[in-house]
Amino acid sequence: MESSDEPTDTIAAAAAGDMAAFERLYRQFSPRIYGLCLRLTGQREAAEDCTQESFVAAWRALARFERRSRFSTWLHQIAVNCVLSRRKGLRFAYEVAEPATGLPERADPGSGAPPLDVERAVAALPEGARHVLVLVGIYGYSHAEAAGALGIAEGTCKAQLHRARQLLSATLGLETS
Repeated sequence: MESSDEPTDTIAAAAAGDMAAFERLYRQFSPRIYGLCLRLTGQREAAEDCTQESFVAAWRALARFERRSRFSTWLHQIAVNCVLSRRKGLRFAYEVAEPATGLPERADPGSGAPPLDVERAVAALPEGARHVLVLVGIYGYSHAEAAGALGIAEGTCKAQLHRARQLLSATLGLETS
């Protein structure tokens, strides 16, 4: 019996060409891949395109998936590569679902104002800091893995994560020491 997280029987069936099995994989993993793509691109349409392109690439490469890593990890890497390759050809302007007009630049806990949305605060980060934060801070990549995926030095990755955390703390009005 396969676990709900890594459906090995379904993966094997899809790798053998079973489209129904691949559709089950798509239904299971597409929300997570879309979330990753949306956080990296900041645009719903671009995230939808990258999600679709990621699954097309996965379908084409599935027969070569060697199971040295988890399927979800392999699929995440395909999605990151898709986003980064699109980024090289296009500059994404981060699009926030709700305009941030009227929001304070810094949350004031005593003001009675509603707290800032963390997703919008992440959206406002500079691209490099946002990418590192998403990969390391949200998806649990190691610095080495994120640096490799982003094509940057590991030290740069660590510095970008530090920068992202500082900017988020300032934006959300959190105390740092």
